[in-house]
Amino acid sequence: MDVTVVGSGPNGLSAAVICARAGLKVQVIEAQPTFGGGARSAVDCAFPGIVHDVCSAVHPLALACAFFAEFDLAARDVMLAVPDISYANPLPDRPAAIAYRDLTRTCAELDNGTSWRRLLGPLVASSRGVVEFLLGDKRSVPGSLLSVAQLGPRMLAQGTPAWWSLAGEDARALFTGVAAHAISPMPSLVSAGAGLMLATLAHSVGWPIPVGGSQAIADALIADLLSHGGELTAGVEINDPPGGVVVFDTAPTTLLPIYRDTIPGRYAKALQRYRFGSGAAKVDFVLSDEIPWSDPRLARAPTLHLGGTRGQMAQAEADIAAGRHAEWPMVLAACPHVADPGRVDSTGRRPFWTYAHVPAGSAVDATETVTRVVERFAPGFRDVVVAARSVPAARMADHNANYVGGDIAVGAHSVWRAIAGPALRLNPWSTPIPKVYLCSAATPPGAGVHGMCGYYAARTVLRREFGITDMPKLTP
Repeated sequence: MDVTVVGSGPNGLSAAVICARAGLKVQVIEAQPTFGGGARSAVDCAFPGIVHDVCSAVHPLALACAFFAEFDLAARDVMLAVPDISYANPLPDRPAAIAYRDLTRTCAELDNGTSWRRLLGPLVASSRGVVEFLLGDKRSVPGSLLSVAQLGPRMLAQGTPAWWSLAGEDARALFTGVAAHAISPMPSLVSAGAGLMLATLAHSVGWPIPVGGSQAIADALIADLLSHGGELTAGVEINDPPGGVVVFDTAPTTLLPIYRDTIPGRYAKALQRYRFGSGAAKVDFVLSDEIPWSDPRLARAPTLHLGGTRGQMAQAEADIAAGRHAEWPMVLAACPHVADPGRVDSTGRRPFWTYAHVPAGSAVDATETVTRVVERFAPGFRDVVVAARSVPAARMADHNANYVGGDIAVGAHSVWRAIAGPALRLNPWSTPIPKVYLCSAATPPGAGVHGMCGYYAARTVLRREFGITDMPKLTP
């Protein structure tokens, strides 16, 4: 075997696909019984017609990042349903703030749409350059210097106390909710970068939902890998060093018990000092009917940010960073059936996907907390809940070992991590351990279902280990 990939998340699979297409013998080894990592779906334990997304549910980068753009999911029969509403942010005692795919319509419904257009209009016009820079390897000259010039001042504004320069309570909440995907104290540069990229995509490509569930993306990668001679093994945990070249789609700390005293001292100390961030607690609901939103427009929004106002969200993120459970935590939610009606079973039941931001390692069941938050904006929500499946942050690693303490970003919560990776190295996808590489979200460009960490790791492996300088084509 030429290359062994440990972990079958989108990054591990993208690295495996690239290496297999380059003509190498590739195997993927996964500790879980199913493949896909952060892009898995699973049938409900009591309602076989209901499919829950185990981690990610909404995928703007599946249409926008360089890897998936070339891989072309549509040509592989992966249907991405793009709704008219990318995301919405309900607000206390007033109408919700809504990010439509249409930027003009979004601005028309905001109190100060001019301010929103000023923030995002130029970025939407050069969306491809914005994504290429933010998901770039940070070691090459950006393809669009104009995009960088437009992005930089906006990151500084929304990543510092100057973020109040965005006018309008509704617009501020609309941006803060999307920035909170970074699970970072706000304002910060990392949350600003995440917010600007995701908000830009909301008005350019939209926020699509894979028809049938996120597993469709992983399955397309797996099918391509198998068609190029790759092999997959599930249910096997790696405890000793595999032979040959190894690419780990895992938390960097996984290397410590596997390579033990063969790890160079300085690198071992860097891994021992590696810190994970705040956590997310997962609650998957089964509902008997539509959610009774106070603002009826929300019934058409597949993705919702239920953190309240900018001030409330900032306070909640500060609380969890300090190790305290927030009184009103940031809750991200998705109603996939709004874009994909096939997710409703024959009796009218449908899934409702939620994450609540909590302190790292929290063992608290978030079901009641999430229910209370939804009830703020949809009185009577409890009445449509048929079942709830809770995974506290402390148990998130049970179904994905990378999510230590519930950290779904694998420690990538800072600009430094997004540039340098887990340790200070010129090439963060390499390690000082011979023939060992990293491709998880702990490496640049960080968290998200984009496959770019795997892309850059595979590029490094092909060049350093096999002398292959031309990246293989990914088109079907």
